[in-house]
Amino acid sequence: MSAELTHFNAQGQAHMVDVGEKQITHRIAVAEGLIAMQAATLNKILQGDNKKGDVLGIARIAGIMAAKKTADLIPLCHPLALTRVDIELTPHLDRSCIHCQATVETHGQTGVEMEALAAVHIALLTIYDMCKAIDRGMVMESIRLLRKAGGKSGDWISNNPAP
Repeated sequence: MSAELTHFNAQGQAHMVDVGEKQITHRIAVAEGLIAMQAATLNKILQGDNKKGDVLGIARIAGIMAAKKTADLIPLCHPLALTRVDIELTPHLDRSCIHCQATVETHGQTGVEMEALAAVHIALLTIYDMCKAIDRGMVMESIRLLRKAGGKSGDWISNNPAP
């Protein structure tokens, strides 16, 4: 990993990194996070008993849309042609939470880590939005990059324990 912050030029001003000379490679990033809630809230989600609709289905679509719109949300991200976005939402009754894992892929000159992280954040935020009327105390936590593959820096896997 580089010890330099790449989004600043020699004068310390923010700039978009030039990726024009980088090789086009297959790039993958996987991110995760979870939203903890009251048991009653999770049960309501799983029963499909929410006035706003299918919470997990809508959260999945929101995560996909977030990955596609990351460059519109984060100023120095490059717009990318994504080839795959997969959002897995897994309820855990024992912990009263929903785990989200986003996998994003492209063939390009820059990675898709930000797209995977944005997908997780927005999928979880959508769950919060759809359920806040019954549980304002939900907590989004442990949002992190799990792994990335491709590009000049190669593969990276988190060595932090799972939440």
